[in-house]
Amino acid sequence: MEISQDIRRKLIQIAAFGFSNSYIGNIPAGRLYKGSWKNFCNPGINCYSCPAARLSCPIGAMQAVGGSPKFIVGFYALGFVLALGVVFGRAICGFICPFGLIQELLHKVPSPKKRIYKPLTYIKYVILAVFVILMPALLTDNFGIGTPAFCEYICPAGTFEGGIPMLLTHPELRAQLGGLFVLKAAILVVTIIGCIVCCRFFCKVMCPLGAIYGLLNNVSFYRVHVDREGCVSCSKCRDICPMDIDPVAKPNSAECIRCGKCAAACPVKAISVGFKRNY
Repeated sequence: MEISQDIRRKLIQIAAFGFSNSYIGNIPAGRLYKGSWKNFCNPGINCYSCPAARLSCPIGAMQAVGGSPKFIVGFYALGFVLALGVVFGRAICGFICPFGLIQELLHKVPSPKKRIYKPLTYIKYVILAVFVILMPALLTDNFGIGTPAFCEYICPAGTFEGGIPMLLTHPELRAQLGGLFVLKAAILVVTIIGCIVCCRFFCKVMCPLGAIYGLLNNVSFYRVHVDREGCVSCSKCRDICPMDIDPVAKPNSAECIRCGKCAAACPVKAISVGFKRNY
């Protein structure tokens, strides 16, 4: 029996999530894995401070800027992300990102489902520019280490995967909670509700990593191909798209995560997703 594209994608997502968070035994003890794997970045969003995490978060690494040796780490992370983006575009979001899988599972919670108001999708570019690039570059300490502004003030993935598990296992951390945690907890609650109501709310509105990959969608090797002559304008691809785009009008939109749902829904096989056309 042939496995559908969506099932294959889910299996890849689960495998990527399992590899990224393989130190499950660290969760009850509230300790972090700090071995050699932490020298490498996860292709997707997965908090460094999650007790189960094997890899570093690329956004966290990119914010390590300034006149310190960690500046090298920031350049490595940026180069790593750009290289992946040129090859795969936002397919990383659709297949590999651990927090992407969490968002899709949250969306399965029964509720009224809504589409995102289009202008809100530009917020992630503001977050990328201000919290990932400008603030870490301008706000450095005496050692020249940049402020990890996105991780510190916004990242709901960090609060969910790292903050809450560590607080549950470390009473001394709970005693130090203040306004910043309240802010991040509120952002997490908004994100969870947003993901339940709107598919991949965080991806669409807040994710700076998705913003980088999205900017490379138009030049990536892995892309959406549309046979416009074969298209019958049935709009089934547009109706099924989890990212609320029209694959025929904008086959390589910055919002496209290359999930393949449009290709699977096309009755005349006028859409394909991959390194080459399949029609």
